[in-house]
Amino acid sequence: MLPTPRSEDEILESANVKAFSFNELKTATRNFRPDSVLGEGGFGSVFKGWIGTGMVIAVKKLNQEGYQGHKEWLAEVNYLGTLSNQYLVKLVGYCLEDEQRLLVYEFMPRGSLENHLFRRSSRFQPLSWNLRMKIALGAAKGLAFLHSDKAKVIYRDFKTSNVLLDANYNAKLSDFGLAKDGPTGDKSHVSTRVMGTHGYAAPEYLATGHLTAKSDVYSFGVVLLEMLSGRRALDKNRPNGEHNLVEWARPYLRSKRRIFRILDPRLGGQYSLARAQKAAALALQCLSVESRHRPSMDEVVTALEQLQDAKEGGNNHLQKRPSGRRITMA
Repeated sequence: MLPTPRSEDEILESANVKAFSFNELKTATRNFRPDSVLGEGGFGSVFKGWIGTGMVIAVKKLNQEGYQGHKEWLAEVNYLGTLSNQYLVKLVGYCLEDEQRLLVYEFMPRGSLENHLFRRSSRFQPLSWNLRMKIALGAAKGLAFLHSDKAKVIYRDFKTSNVLLDANYNAKLSDFGLAKDGPTGDKSHVSTRVMGTHGYAAPEYLATGHLTAKSDVYSFGVVLLEMLSGRRALDKNRPNGEHNLVEWARPYLRSKRRIFRILDPRLGGQYSLARAQKAAALALQCLSVESRHRPSMDEVVTALEQLQDAKEGGNNHLQKRPSGRRITMA
């Protein structure tokens, strides 16, 4: 394998981003103070900072011993620096200085979807049904844009921690380190080393390394299921048989009468039965084992828009059910 070049020549001329010095970003984050950490992961840490006349930014500082290396850092600069869309986090700039690799983004004040779904703290209140559907639609539009003829990108790492929320809970996709250009010409897929996050990857991708836009659709189905259920894709703390969310939920998704068993109890009474069934049916379709049976992301967007626009009369709402009582669905 050829060594990866390490110069700014690799950054595409079309990338509309600013080059920062390391000292500028040290000043912006007050010397990367621990109390300015917004999040941490295998790549390193993300710090809150301020530049110019008070613009708030998020600075991702690559951990030199982390699993994300220069190649992923460069992919992030070139994809986010070149692609512009309201459903993608805006990359403000980067720093490439000696061994330092940093990325500078617009600040997303509500943090990640993962935190809102799974963190139990006073800062993160349970998301309402309507907010969950709004976020799902925004994330779907981000993926649909990436799959469009304009971009032709396969995201490859769609998960709740990569969906960030602005002050109004508008969803934007972040972290393009694993993104790949889609197939060209008459090719149906891109062959690549299997990477991504366990629990979100499509079965055919895990089995063959063949990557298509439909691989992202499967990952979207997993996230939609997490949003409906309030459960993580993988959770070893659950009882036996419930560790893998998709495997556990699939039988319930297939049954209109049993759908309530997978729905997040924190959502009690906030949605109509018809909407819950339609959202579950969409998740199930996205999670089809055979990729050809999955919808495109454009079709997912249309389905979610219809779900939001639906004006339903009557009081056909699922309420919190008392323990031990069974709900029968008309």
